[in-house]
Amino acid sequence: MKKFTGLLLLPFFACTNSDQKQELSLSATLAQGSWVDLTYSFSDETLYWPTADRFRFDTVFVGQTPGGFYYEAFNYCAAEHGGTHLDAPVHFAQGKWTTDQVPLDNLCGDAVVVDVWAKAANNADYQVGISDVETWENSNGKIPDNAILLFRTGYGAYYPDAKKYLGTDERGPEAVAKLHFPGIHPDLAAWLVNNRKIKAVGVDVASVDYGQSKEFKTHRVLYEKNISGFENVANMDKLPVKGAYVIALPMKIKHGSGGPLRIMAWVKN
Repeated sequence: MKKFTGLLLLPFFACTNSDQKQELSLSATLAQGSWVDLTYSFSDETLYWPTADRFRFDTVFVGQTPGGFYYEAFNYCAAEHGGTHLDAPVHFAQGKWTTDQVPLDNLCGDAVVVDVWAKAANNADYQVGISDVETWENSNGKIPDNAILLFRTGYGAYYPDAKKYLGTDERGPEAVAKLHFPGIHPDLAAWLVNNRKIKAVGVDVASVDYGQSKEFKTHRVLYEKNISGFENVANMDKLPVKGAYVIALPMKIKHGSGGPLRIMAWVKN
């Protein structure tokens, strides 16, 4: 039998009773699981950094045209970094991948979910540490090479309530100091780049650094190694701790530092 791991976006083979190999198509493989949408819809409720432009959705035309047929069209405008979105490495690391340069292979892969909700529930400033990952590995084995590493803090349950999710619903430069939400500790970021081989990290909060960060060291450490970030990831509670396969496709903005992200996970039934 041909060995496979994760989803593998290729046909694989299963042995029949007659010891013949029968190809199982990709569509047949996918039918053995289901998709989980990890993306928040973009709307006037979408959460952005207090200093970033918010999502705007303007009507061009809705209704019956003079030609007698129905037609809809809209214009939209928004900052790159808001809602469910990609942080391209260049966002905090000069000369690293821009949004359009991140290889497709780095936007998909087997997912690992480290759950720290029990620690973050009563500590909005919690930072996921090395011990959290070591605890996960003690129960589930070493994080596999080329994994997409997701951290569930549980704060996704608050989205889009800015006060609960971000720590403040105020806008403007003065509001930044009032941000309180969990993130990834810089020590863990450094440990990951030195000891594990991952493609990307994802969080169910607004930033890979915690809300009170002023130096954004986690961004800098990870992105310097071309490890992208997925922020404001939805529905992490619907994923197993391992075994899901993630596909994260951003708007392909040339020279961009990030962009709106449509991210999903395939989970075997």
